[in-house]
Amino acid sequence: MMRSLWTAATGMKTQQTSLDNLSHNLANINTTGYKKERIEFESLLYQTIQQRTTDHEGKPKPITAQVGLGVRVAAISTEFTQGRFLDSTGAFDFAIEGEGFFMVQMPDGSTAYTRNGNFLVAVDSSGLTLTTANGYAVLDSNGQPITFPADTDTTRLTFDEWGNIFYRDNDGVVGPMGIRIGATQFNNPSGLRKIGDSYFAVTPASGEPRVEGQDASLKVSKIKNGYLEGSSVEAVDEMVDMIVTQRAYEMNSKAIQASGEMLQLANNLRS
Repeated sequence: MMRSLWTAATGMKTQQTSLDNLSHNLANINTTGYKKERIEFESLLYQTIQQRTTDHEGKPKPITAQVGLGVRVAAISTEFTQGRFLDSTGAFDFAIEGEGFFMVQMPDGSTAYTRNGNFLVAVDSSGLTLTTANGYAVLDSNGQPITFPADTDTTRLTFDEWGNIFYRDNDGVVGPMGIRIGATQFNNPSGLRKIGDSYFAVTPASGEPRVEGQDASLKVSKIKNGYLEGSSVEAVDEMVDMIVTQRAYEMNSKAIQASGEMLQLANNLRS
């Protein structure tokens, strides 16, 4: 009976974690570029409660007797499915159609990756820089910050579906600037480490970034100006999963209650 108490307790703990994860998904249902996170469970160790492997006639038994000791969270994985395209009035808003990630330079000089294409043009000492809403520089396909001269008329900038940047002069002639918004892919994007603010960092599990346009084996993503990628969270799915999680939590609590009542009965036995 004590085994059932602890086993049911592990179930309640994991279902609480599941509810935490569902709440996080729902909280980010309107977060640009957010990807749904899915929790995965695995059983704990098994205890052998019957050592003998033969019957009274010495014949081997086809099965053994083992009882499980509960459940734990194995992983919380990110589902990098394509989100819906949302119309945007921002002149420097972009959405990625494909498996790519934007590259962003963090304050410590490292590179982070994101699907959030809500970009702005910031004015600094070197001129104009394309940045995220946090002020981090967006990188080009060569890993360098995307900058423009201080006298650049940003209303004349245009973009094609591959992230190449063009400039329209006073005569209306559109010419390439030789700058391309950088996009990378990973062999295992689920292995990326979340660092907050919709940014990801490279880990050994994700593999090294593969820059689109430099790796011929990659299918190049399309970068659409005037759109943002919405969250991949579906409210109905999350609500259904929440009901299932709540019921599982209740059943585990019932198991604890039943175990407690059985222990009480055992304690009250009199010779």
